[in-house]
Amino acid sequence: MTRRHALIRRLRRNKRGVAMVEFALTAPVFLLLLMGIFDYCWQMYAQQVLQGAVSKAGRDSTLEQFAINQKALDDRVKAQVLNVFKHADVTFTRKAYDTFDQVGTEERYTDDKPKNGRYDVGECFDDFNRNGRWDSDRGRDSNGTAGDVVLYTASMKFKRVLPVWYMLGQPQETTLSSSTVLRNQPFANGTDSPPDECK
Repeated sequence: MTRRHALIRRLRRNKRGVAMVEFALTAPVFLLLLMGIFDYCWQMYAQQVLQGAVSKAGRDSTLEQFAINQKALDDRVKAQVLNVFKHADVTFTRKAYDTFDQVGTEERYTDDKPKNGRYDVGECFDDFNRNGRWDSDRGRDSNGTAGDVVLYTASMKFKRVLPVWYMLGQPQETTLSSSTVLRNQPFANGTDSPPDECK
């Protein structure tokens, strides 16, 4: 019995191997944190690549030569993104407005059936985008005409480079978007706002 107590006492005082145990306990957390920082930095870089390509394309899209060839502009943005992110899925949307203050605003309507502060079927509205229905965003899905304000958005979907999100139970794919708002050059006559309609 005394020998066993002496051995336990001796092991209790022995500090060898403590560092290895501490490292085994803290290393997974440290590595997960480090991978998260790397992944976040990679996504920030992806956002900057996308924003740079969209800003350049946005400036070019206001010129008449690109207004009639939107696919060439999209292809240029896509090529710049794919140059860095080889397997990214890049998509584009355009919405045209008459003025800057209309960007992202709903179509006007008459709130009278009943007066509840939101659009209900049967109420009169201004069909700004001419699609025959009321929309919470009055933008027209196009590059617009002369003098129109255009909201140009590019989105890229890609797989994250490190498995940190997968280890945390999150999806491995992520989507980043970038937008720019510019006014088309006055290369032709713009369009006027449509009259009130009831639908």
